[in-house]
Amino acid sequence: MIPAISVQLAYLAAAVLFILGLKHLGSARTAPRGNAMAAVGMLIAIVATLLKSGVVNYPMIIAGVALGSAIGAVLAIRIQMTAMPQMVALLNGFGGGASALVASAELLKGTAVGGSVPSVAIVLGALIGGVTFTGSLIAFAKLQELMRGAPIVYTGQQFVNGLFGLGAIALCGLVALQPDQLPAYAGLVGLALVLGVTLVIPIGGADMPVVISLLNSYSGLAACATGFVLGNSGLVISGSLVGASGIILTKIMCDAMNRSLTNVLFGAFGAVDATAAAAAGGGPERSVKVYTPDDAAIVFSSARSAIVVPGYGMAVAQAQHAIRELMESLEAIGVKTRFAIHPVAGRMPGHMNVLLAEANVPYDKLVEMDEINPEFPETDVALVLGANDVVNPAARADESSPIYGMPILNVDQARQVMVIKRSLNPGFAGIDNPLFYLDNTMMVLGDAKQVVLGIVESLKEI
Repeated sequence: MIPAISVQLAYLAAAVLFILGLKHLGSARTAPRGNAMAAVGMLIAIVATLLKSGVVNYPMIIAGVALGSAIGAVLAIRIQMTAMPQMVALLNGFGGGASALVASAELLKGTAVGGSVPSVAIVLGALIGGVTFTGSLIAFAKLQELMRGAPIVYTGQQFVNGLFGLGAIALCGLVALQPDQLPAYAGLVGLALVLGVTLVIPIGGADMPVVISLLNSYSGLAACATGFVLGNSGLVISGSLVGASGIILTKIMCDAMNRSLTNVLFGAFGAVDATAAAAAGGGPERSVKVYTPDDAAIVFSSARSAIVVPGYGMAVAQAQHAIRELMESLEAIGVKTRFAIHPVAGRMPGHMNVLLAEANVPYDKLVEMDEINPEFPETDVALVLGANDVVNPAARADESSPIYGMPILNVDQARQVMVIKRSLNPGFAGIDNPLFYLDNTMMVLGDAKQVVLGIVESLKEI
């Protein structure tokens, strides 16, 4: 046991490390240091909590820590970087589920009836935690392709969700005023779980980065509520930081798509009518110019500068190491090469940065959209690697396009555009890309990894 003041000082030290960790996570170069600082802060907070009075069942806690650590270690080793968005979605869900379970345990203990635990915190922990749990499971299922990634919509959907929401709010009020109403609390938890499903199924795959960020914020808010339930200031602080940073990141990503959060959550973006999609494609008279990796190598050999635009196709093909080899080959023959990063490329915030960092691509080669866009007109080759919606010029020129107004990477302004894709199928937004049909665009169809490795081998022979 340690004095209460020592526990609070430990929580304060942990909070400082959390804040410094978040600050360092703002840069790819300092992110590993920030992650380590936050991890040390969490370790301090956990140890302080275990040493404070009231924790009596240490064998059970040690067993839980051991089991959780073993599961986490196996997942960390076996999960591919391409599956990291699914992993993040699951972790968000587990955090929300844990918060709901803690709130339920405290209510069942009867501590809220006597006033020692705020009943408002219990109902908020249950509501937010329940929504986060099932919502994250749906996000995982969409990303893992266990269910269709396109929005699932039906007539009267928003009205039904509104009724569920009003019902949950009413039950929150009832349980907060009368914590001994266990049937009402059970109904609240049930509605929260249903809401998590019904709120996420109408959101399409193109919006998954925003959804993951928002669910991460929800998990933080649920943890904050749990901190009030347990009277744990460390949990309140850490939950608040996660909740606030998640909301800020969600806003940044919505701005990057030129859409409001309301539109993301309720717009069913990606449920594009087949007729409209055909019209957007411009009709059957358009054709693309298909080239081989050898042709692409010849183009690169005469270039002086290149910008690579990675997308989800790079993640699927696990082509990040191959693209690093291409970068090294290009720079060996004097081609200045950099990577253009769109804020919502991939399926989670920072997805492309994580994959390229794993392949040991230098941090100073990764350039954000606003900084790199003015350089495309002076670039000899823009290589689009599995990206689609974030390079679609319809966002600038076609007012009828669902993505009109979305900031994009201006790859079409480069002297030569090279697009590597498996097929001409549209991306998650469900619309065709006019970039594929431009006179300065050459398509190299195939698996991104194999195509890039083919270009590297051809460059060696030139």
